[in-house]
Amino acid sequence: MEAYGLTAEMVAVLCLLAGTVFLFASEIVRVDVAAILIMVMLGLLAQVPALSGLSDPATIFSGFSSNAVISIIAVMIVGAGLDKTGVMGTVAQWILRVGGSSERRIIPLISSTVGLISSFMQNVGAAALFVPVVSRIARRTELPLGRLLMPMGFCAILGGTVTMVGSSPLILLNDLITSANADLPAERQMETFGLFSVTPIGIALVLSGIVYFVIFGRFVLPTRERTGPSAAEERSKYLNRLYGLDSGIIEISVPETSPIVGRTLIDIHHEFNIYIIAKHVDRKTHVFPVVLDELQAPSKIAVMGAPAAIRRFAVQNDLEISPRLDTFARDLDPTRVGLAEIVVPPDSSLIGRSVRDVRSRETYGFALLAIYRNGEVLSHIETDEHEPSPIGFEPLRSGDTMLVHISWRSLNRLQNDRDFVVVTTDYPKEELRPKKLGWALFFFLVSLSLIMFTDMLLSLCLLTGAIGMVVSRVLRIDEAYEAVGWNTVFLLAALIPLGQAAQSTGTAQWIADGLLGAMGDVPVIVLQIGVALMATAFTLIMSNVGATVLLVPLAVNIALAGGGDPALFAMTVAISTSNSFLIPTHQVNALIMGPAGYKVKDFMRAGLGMTVLFLIVSLTMLNLIF
Repeated sequence: MEAYGLTAEMVAVLCLLAGTVFLFASEIVRVDVAAILIMVMLGLLAQVPALSGLSDPATIFSGFSSNAVISIIAVMIVGAGLDKTGVMGTVAQWILRVGGSSERRIIPLISSTVGLISSFMQNVGAAALFVPVVSRIARRTELPLGRLLMPMGFCAILGGTVTMVGSSPLILLNDLITSANADLPAERQMETFGLFSVTPIGIALVLSGIVYFVIFGRFVLPTRERTGPSAAEERSKYLNRLYGLDSGIIEISVPETSPIVGRTLIDIHHEFNIYIIAKHVDRKTHVFPVVLDELQAPSKIAVMGAPAAIRRFAVQNDLEISPRLDTFARDLDPTRVGLAEIVVPPDSSLIGRSVRDVRSRETYGFALLAIYRNGEVLSHIETDEHEPSPIGFEPLRSGDTMLVHISWRSLNRLQNDRDFVVVTTDYPKEELRPKKLGWALFFFLVSLSLIMFTDMLLSLCLLTGAIGMVVSRVLRIDEAYEAVGWNTVFLLAALIPLGQAAQSTGTAQWIADGLLGAMGDVPVIVLQIGVALMATAFTLIMSNVGATVLLVPLAVNIALAGGGDPALFAMTVAISTSNSFLIPTHQVNALIMGPAGYKVKDFMRAGLGMTVLFLIVSLTMLNLIF
């Protein structure tokens, strides 16, 4: 093997590589800013006559039009389209129905589901979708959030290895292989990978992650809860303290033998101080039922109130409390409806009128539960006959704070209504479009079919689905733009020219020769293990995209020099850059750190075993499959 001597262009590339690693590891500037800075430096250095071979100035911005970058943009839009249909709320309901309240059942369900979703969209996007889902499950099951979020986050990362569109490194890999082929002889050209080429490896990794947490979760997962209450918990305490009710919804079955049958809903509220916010009779669900209606049987009701009051109501009337929402799970999902406070301003046209007069349910989409007025909570009005009367008949006054049960879509509309001042701000403000689920699934399957059964560019296949969701109004075009993580796009596009320069100037070959010389004559499998370890180390101190761009050309040259399969070594890098569990530098780990109150030592305790297991499983499967 003939050693390469250092040229001026190679020295420049080495300096840029060292600068990239330093900027990524030190975080002096954001990683996307660092990548753009390196790209500009590369372009400027190429203008120097002595470094003219560093890069072609005409292609310095070619990364922005690369197949990989466009594919990532399209994947983000497709993922946002699926999210906009509210499919994640349905997933949470299914997990609760199947998993119950058992940690050993819920962890595999959450982990396998997020792994599946992550295989077709960016893993950080899948994790972001699941954080509220897992939080809801933790509240319903009373399991510590910290014992559920880490398995979810790790399996979101692992799920990105199931298909070639599941993570940025795998999307980027085929472009890097094509670029590397330009400098290889015909007999050493590498074949690009198909959509499901990595599926057996990814499935094995996801399953290993699930098994790891089922068996060792009791030892490696933190047992403490997050320090301090969450915003949702604080709000629940506030509502309990001020209005005497809990924000949770309880489902209760009413048999025909119950003594409460035939009583009016306002009667029940007056006696037991609970709110019946929905009822299910004769296979029909009525949200915000009329409070003068009589309670029928057999039926189911959804109630809110202080837990002690709800238990007293159930015991005294021979009612059965369900362990979780089932009948009302969809209609009363917290992502769709909830409690809000609305103030009546001095110039409101509703002053002197009751919510009954203005037909608040039909006109504004809310049910009034209580009014806070002059330091007093009004939940019902005593008439001259000392009988309870619905609060809805009480004329409103300036400054009244109304506690209402409302859909978030309706609350969003009230933000622009001069008759109200909306106090509650921490609610899902995005408009869900469940009626568009069919279109979203259709265009997702169109993209998938084009990838599987045609030779079209991956980016074109995915953009077909993305633009289909825009045209069918699953997403508005502005929402599609907002769904794109432009920092990721610029990070990837700006680093591509540096990877190409490392390959074309011979820098990657020079580094590979140096490493091989230092290691001596070792088996190919040892070289592959070394590449995997190097990729794992790099992804802990820099982005997985940056690690992939820098290491794939190097891995290809190591394989060629050591007698290995260059495509296998390139795939080893793309897979191993997902082995990021030891510290919270990966976007997914950073995302879950705050909600669960994790500390770095929590990731190190759980991540060490996962890192070793990842290396064993991935290397074994890579050599079995390829």
